[in-house]
Amino acid sequence: MEQTLSIIKPDAVAKNVIGKIIGRFEENGLKIIGIKKVKLSTIDASAFYAVHAKRPFFADLVKFMTSGPIVAIILEGENALAKNRELMGATNPKEAKAGTIRADFAKNIDANAVHGSDSLENAKIEINFFFSKRETI
Repeated sequence: MEQTLSIIKPDAVAKNVIGKIIGRFEENGLKIIGIKKVKLSTIDASAFYAVHAKRPFFADLVKFMTSGPIVAIILEGENALAKNRELMGATNPKEAKAGTIRADFAKNIDANAVHGSDSLENAKIEINFFFSKRETI
């Protein structure tokens, strides 16, 4: 069984669609084994997205991710990473397939509703960023 991280971003939390997004995961065979709602500090968001530190959008990304609470979720299931990425849809919601999370709930490429790990290696790193062993089942 694979594990991956999903984050419901501040825009989707503000729209009150947390339950709808979680429902998509569960309806598609993904089990939630860890979940928490947190407000990231600038230090936290900068550390989490450090891989993008030299990119021109980094400051805006950190500002956005600290603009409100997020919901961090550990998803588990067969091919969890690929399934989550398929459910999310393209990064740019205008390019996302109908019925994906981003097509249905995202406003634009910056406020795109969800984050998902891009590799199993990064999933482990991202899960450990948000969760201790005692917080997962």
